[in-house]
Amino acid sequence: MTATTAAPEARTKVKQRPGDLWFSGSALFAGSMILATLAAVALFLIIQSIPAFGATSASASLLTSDFWSYVGPLLFGTVWAALLALLMAVPLSLGVALFITHYAPRRLAQGLGYIVDLLAAVPSVVFGLWGILILAPAVQPVYAWLNSNAGWFPLFAGDASATGRTIFTASIVLAVMVVPIITAICREIFLQTPVLHEEAALALGATRWEMIRMAVLPFGRSGIVSASMLGLGRALGETMAVAMVLSATGAVSFQLFTSTNPSTIAANIALTFPEAYATNINVLIATGLILFIVTFVVNAVARWIVNRRKEFSGAN
Repeated sequence: MTATTAAPEARTKVKQRPGDLWFSGSALFAGSMILATLAAVALFLIIQSIPAFGATSASASLLTSDFWSYVGPLLFGTVWAALLALLMAVPLSLGVALFITHYAPRRLAQGLGYIVDLLAAVPSVVFGLWGILILAPAVQPVYAWLNSNAGWFPLFAGDASATGRTIFTASIVLAVMVVPIITAICREIFLQTPVLHEEAALALGATRWEMIRMAVLPFGRSGIVSASMLGLGRALGETMAVAMVLSATGAVSFQLFTSTNPSTIAANIALTFPEAYATNINVLIATGLILFIVTFVVNAVARWIVNRRKEFSGAN
């Protein structure tokens, strides 16, 4: 009895090595600093935004009536451009990820993987220059043709822009920017699909696409959704590329090809802040607080989706 009771006590009194103590303390400090930084940013935004919530056009020249009338079109443009980008980026990312993992030869797959990873490192200013100098002039005739032949469709209605610097062009640039993020995550998830599941589907006579549809995609469903949400968060916060490409008027419009385009919160802050003063600065910071909340909610939803079914998240 004495030996059996003394064994657990002996195990609990084992001294940890100094290296383990330093590592655990450093990890705890790093994690705490992330939370502290996030709390400090949120506190700064809230304190600086308080004067803007009650501001009017008399106290802030940026406002035409009140703060919510000002931030409403910006929030609409931010969400609208990000959703359009996601609608284009997700199918393309899934196709590229599936080609790399299940169709391409090994050497070609490795090369494509490196290229996709390098795209994520390209500065947003480069994408903005590409969008304004090459993409916008190239797609303007397409916009004019769609407007002339399919103008009855609400999204294609209105007068087509003569420059091509529309909300849809900005969404294309955003889609190109988020494709590497979504593709990289989906690629890692697809590679972690159990080989036995794939071989069992092929052994039952399934084609390669049927095997992907029955084994690969169900396994990575939650991971695909979370990757898409992370890409959405990236698109919501993009600044310079949108500011360079989009010719914004501040209007709320679902038309894709006209020169009447809603702006985004991040682009509006970048373009307006250098000339802001007094309460106008608080107004811009308050719009940043709205964007902070939206981005935080998007990432929280993505984390919840991943944690809901960990066994199918691609993390195992």
